[in-house]
Amino acid sequence: MKSNMHDDCGSCCDHGGVGPTVYDLPIPLDLREEWRLLATRRHFLGSMGKTLGWASLSTLLGGAMTPRVVHAASDPPAISPTHYVPDFAPRAKRAINLFMSGAPPQMDLWDYKPGLASLFDKDLPDSVRGNQALTGMTSGQARFPIAPSHWGFTRQGKSGRWVSDLLPWTGRLVDELALLHSLQTDAINHEPAILLMNTGNMVPGKPSMGAWLSYGLGSMNENLPTFVVLNSLTLPGTDLQPISPKLWSSGFLSNEYAGVAFRSQGDPVLYLGDPTGMSRETRRTLIDTVNAINQMTFEEVGDPETHARIHQYEMAFRMQTSLPELTDMGDEPDSTWTLYGDEAKQAGTFAYNCLLARRMAERGVRFTQIYQRGWDVHSNVVGNLPKLCAATDRASYALVTDLRRRGLLDDTLVLWGGEFGRTVYSQGGLSKENYGRDHHPRCFTMWMTGGGAKAGIVHGQTDDFCYNVVKDPVHVRDFNATVLRLLGIDHEKLKFKFQGLEQKLTGVIPAKIVPELIS
Repeated sequence: MKSNMHDDCGSCCDHGGVGPTVYDLPIPLDLREEWRLLATRRHFLGSMGKTLGWASLSTLLGGAMTPRVVHAASDPPAISPTHYVPDFAPRAKRAINLFMSGAPPQMDLWDYKPGLASLFDKDLPDSVRGNQALTGMTSGQARFPIAPSHWGFTRQGKSGRWVSDLLPWTGRLVDELALLHSLQTDAINHEPAILLMNTGNMVPGKPSMGAWLSYGLGSMNENLPTFVVLNSLTLPGTDLQPISPKLWSSGFLSNEYAGVAFRSQGDPVLYLGDPTGMSRETRRTLIDTVNAINQMTFEEVGDPETHARIHQYEMAFRMQTSLPELTDMGDEPDSTWTLYGDEAKQAGTFAYNCLLARRMAERGVRFTQIYQRGWDVHSNVVGNLPKLCAATDRASYALVTDLRRRGLLDDTLVLWGGEFGRTVYSQGGLSKENYGRDHHPRCFTMWMTGGGAKAGIVHGQTDDFCYNVVKDPVHVRDFNATVLRLLGIDHEKLKFKFQGLEQKLTGVIPAKIVPELIS
């Protein structure tokens, strides 16, 4: 039996007054009435909370929540608006981050320590190691024997910088690089360390650097994503440290700013082509209709994620045309393949991704992140390091050289490095023929070039054991602040209020720009 109040309880129905209500349930009438009153108050307070919340968010975001018009494909593309006006005209308009996931051993590649040769198999002095925390992989070792680099170093460039013989191609660039030997991080294990390098925080759920740049600077094109991620093919036999979308996530920012990960095999993104029987005109009409509905929803409730969905549908439609053109290398001259090598013809290789990054730089992609996994050399350094360098050395050189030849290097910042360094002492067995290296957060090397970075310098210095920084330490926060500065952003001003905190890429601990790295 239904109450005669049934017709008055539309507000307590989760179906807007249509469908079953609490009075359709087989429970006592007095309990139904109490439930109706509670439900009514619940919906009223919930609606008020949402209204006040959106009003507050609108104030925080300024014009960011103003509805944008959905354009048809025939309309001229509009560059997406900027949420933050740079403090000055930067040299760098875009950045390409070559991320060596797993952590390259700095003393085997860039930080030359010739004195270690005479210390082979001698224990690292306790005074050098100090009270540093050790990973579970070496904390039980009875000894910490020093493992000098297996490879020689050669002076390169006019500056005569020492560079490992494993890097004959990148070594040619030393007069163009800003080498940073004194980087430090807070994390000793991969997951928090790679999060800190990519998002500025060791806790997942924060926006990545590319997402911050997309949010802060907006897009330079309407046919490709602002932030693209390229995962290179893994090399047989190497130790693989997992990477995942949280490294290119937009976190608490809109999904619009998250990185778009291209596939290493097949079409760069799924469903690039139209289904059989669907014309481009039909697809355009379908998207316009869906977007119109989403636009009405956005204007009614102001949910930024609804706007993000509109943007993603539009981007997906345009990418159906732009991506095949981007990945068609048929227009590349023979000089490109001479520079990058034949490996660049195989989709998904690091060399291919470097060439693709150059093509995206030409087309206005703001931030490109290229991952090469396998650098987690806990063992078999002598077996794996040559393979990793062979896969990345020439391609890194080719990318920088290609950008310079095309007049793009002046406004493109190129970064190279991993999430931390590796120990000078061997993990596990040590011989003249082979050794392993554990994680080391106290010092590691990265380099940058182009986009206003100072050319031909070395910043920072480590001790004779390549274990501690003795001059000009640079924390990851400082590095990120400097990268933002090169792109025209004051790291203190690019922020977003979330969970009661002014969130930033550089976090809440004060960070400083490294002026010596800036030309």
